Amino acid sequence: MNIVNKLTVRHLKENKRRTLVTIIGVIISVAMVMAVATLGVSFMDLLQRQSIATDGEWHVQYENVDSDQIEAIESDESTKTLVLANDVGYAKLDEAKNESKPYLFIKEYNAQGFKNFPIEISEGRLPQEDNEIVLSEEVAGNAKVKHGIGDQITLNVGERQMKGVERPFSQNDPLQTDVEGASESLENQNTRTYKIVGTIKRPTWEPAWAPGYTAISYVDQSLMNSKDTVDAVVVLDKVKRSLYEHAETLAKQNNIENVTFNDELLRYYGVTDNDNLLKTMLLLTGIIMSVIIIGSVALIYNAFAISVSERSRHLGMLASVGATKRQKQTSVFFEGAIIGLISIPLGILAGYAGIAATFMFINSFIEGALGGTEKLQVVVTPLSILVACGISIITIFISSYMPARKASKISAIDAIRQTQDIKLSGKTVKTSKLIRKLFGIEAEIGLKNLKRNKRRYQVTVFSLVISIILFLSVSYFTSNLEKSVELSQQNINYDIQISGNSVEKEDLEPFTNLKNVSNASIINELMLNTYVDDDAIPDGLEKNLYQDESLLKDGKYQYNAVLHGLDEQSFKEYAKKVGMDAEKLQDPEKPAGILIENVSYMDPETSKIKETKSLNARIGESIELYSMNYETEEVKLINNVEIGALTDELPMGVSRSGAGVLDVIVSEETMNGLIDKEVQKDVRTSLYMNSSDPMATQEAIEEGKRSDLYVYNVFQNRERDKQMILFMSVFTYGFISLISLISIANIFNTISTSISLRKREFAMLKSVGMTPKGFNKMMNYESIFYGMKAILYGIPISIAIMFLMYLSFRSTFVYGFTLPWMSLLFVIIAIFIIVGSAMFYSIKKLEKNNIVDTLKQENV
Repeated sequence: MNIVNKLTVRHLKENKRRTLVTIIGVIISVAMVMAVATLGVSFMDLLQRQSIATDGEWHVQYENVDSDQIEAIESDESTKTLVLANDVGYAKLDEAKNESKPYLFIKEYNAQGFKNFPIEISEGRLPQEDNEIVLSEEVAGNAKVKHGIGDQITLNVGERQMKGVERPFSQNDPLQTDVEGASESLENQNTRTYKIVGTIKRPTWEPAWAPGYTAISYVDQSLMNSKDTVDAVVVLDKVKRSLYEHAETLAKQNNIENVTFNDELLRYYGVTDNDNLLKTMLLLTGIIMSVIIIGSVALIYNAFAISVSERSRHLGMLASVGATKRQKQTSVFFEGAIIGLISIPLGILAGYAGIAATFMFINSFIEGALGGTEKLQVVVTPLSILVACGISIITIFISSYMPARKASKISAIDAIRQTQDIKLSGKTVKTSKLIRKLFGIEAEIGLKNLKRNKRRYQVTVFSLVISIILFLSVSYFTSNLEKSVELSQQNINYDIQISGNSVEKEDLEPFTNLKNVSNASIINELMLNTYVDDDAIPDGLEKNLYQDESLLKDGKYQYNAVLHGLDEQSFKEYAKKVGMDAEKLQDPEKPAGILIENVSYMDPETSKIKETKSLNARIGESIELYSMNYETEEVKLINNVEIGALTDELPMGVSRSGAGVLDVIVSEETMNGLIDKEVQKDVRTSLYMNSSDPMATQEAIEEGKRSDLYVYNVFQNRERDKQMILFMSVFTYGFISLISLISIANIFNTISTSISLRKREFAMLKSVGMTPKGFNKMMNYESIFYGMKAILYGIPISIAIMFLMYLSFRSTFVYGFTLPWMSLLFVIIAIFIIVGSAMFYSIKKLEKNNIVDTLKQENV
């Protein structure tokens, strides 16, 4: 080690506090980049594993392929794993006690399929030959049909069909019935004999209303003849966007008609064939990563730049004893290398440890909230480590190079005297007389102190501005990400729906008293028409409602209006929830309803999910309700309903409609008064329920229900929606908390270092008679100046970045741009609290210092 490097190490040791603060600044910066990258990768990994646990691991499915086509798919360079799957069909389950599920639904997989799809054995083993089968344990538990392992069963397997319907029914279609009983039948039957080798738990992909209990057999590729066809399900070697084009090309070359993709899983790999969604993902990733990288660079740069004057003085001393420009630059780079070698590994470990500790807390919350099958795992990629190291090394180099270059250009005597940093001309430190009149001499001295060392003041303000931008940008990004997820979800707010063709309220009321039912609502629904003026149509909806001029009524556009009549108790609870008096809305002389204000829909032209107002309307306006005779196309005005309230709150059982549809919530009594007997026959009555045990409630319903009732148990879909929104909330608040902690640490680091470097200045002020009260007053005003300047720059820049993010989201999701007022208010208050706290903490540490010793001290 040469003499210059030895002096550099000695200088670092003598200035222990500044060295330590610089190291901490770099550690925080590296930890931020590492933590953010790890958080994003780990979150996507969780979503991938959750999707695989629910729906199986697969990327592309080629439907109805023969043995030659299977060979072509298997030999394709992109294929990693090939699964063979086949829906054999339905067989009548003799003596089944559940009339809603009278079938076995037989599905076949090869050995690989048993690994890739979530099939859980509860007893016995999986099939190994095509004449072996496993049955869902629900066959014994729900249908009350007992079969033992080793039993032989002979089944007549066919397709569910009904007269007048061209396609066969699937598991997503409930049992098709009418008032007289079941009207569907099994066609194209063939006889198969199986040996039962085990039982499985009810598969996650089986809908609760499916009419068939799942039974799984084995498909043996070696026994397939030239006419046999199955589905080839592929796991790809590499998941990349070109897979869509590649799969379509492969299908075309081998005369395969249908290709489907596992869009949900592929989306979690960051791959989609939706150009708008891809554009949104790339733009948002670019913006948020730019903000984080800039924040990281600022953290490291501040850690160096806050003490530029100290390094410049040291370099000036080296120059005074003969050090060349090259040696001075080498000294600074060597200092940066030492700090980097210490800080970067510690920063990576700190980022990893912070995320690991966060996940330990979050996992218990996720498990307690939803009983999720998958947990967050810390996933570290070589890329995230390289990015964190690369950003830190480059930033340390730049932060070291700039002061070294600056010091090399000035004379040794100027560097030692610090005349290049502190200018004492009257113009430089001039302040407004108004400051002294309003706030006193302490505020004027505080402002002059900031101006006399403008560089240090600017670095501190810059640090505060970066913290504001980081928090507001990440907060806006995550809140809009959560909103986008909510827009794309089904938003199911009930567990079970019971409906039918000729159902009365009296038929459904007994089900509301079943065990485990926590909430129930009976809703009458009627689709009507209304006509609205052109100026009442929200901007952007006109092209979606464009219609032939001959269909307009007096120049007005036709809308659908759906009346939702809630039972009395449910309506009272709902009205209270939206802040309305139910009695005021039920005046028979002036019937009123609650209009759902906003709608979301997929624009067919742009494939964007848009959110807009359902109608430009005000409380007190009336909606004309028309009925239409679809045979004669005659339109008849039946009544008017007043808009009593506007809300986005949905009652249980009501889903948000799309563009051109008005959802009007009224009481059952009001609805009966609005419509006449002629349209009463078109009213559809349904019961919606929430249950603490949806499966048990469904079994209780099916035991005593009429044959023409449909029972839809959608709790699985609802749980999936809730799970996705919960995961997004965890990601949102985890991300915001992480950035907030880093921003606070950055502010404390910057201000405490700045105060420490000014202790000689403070000792000088005290030596000429400044009292402790006056000193505290001066520092309070400095805190205010810092906060005001930071807010003045930080908030406009943050708003500009938010708008850029909003434009990125508009590529896929369209909704109005709104400022996050609560976040802005929080930032303004938090900045002053954090700056004040950092000032208070730093000053308290200086109070015990002796004035004379501090004036003589050179090192910090």
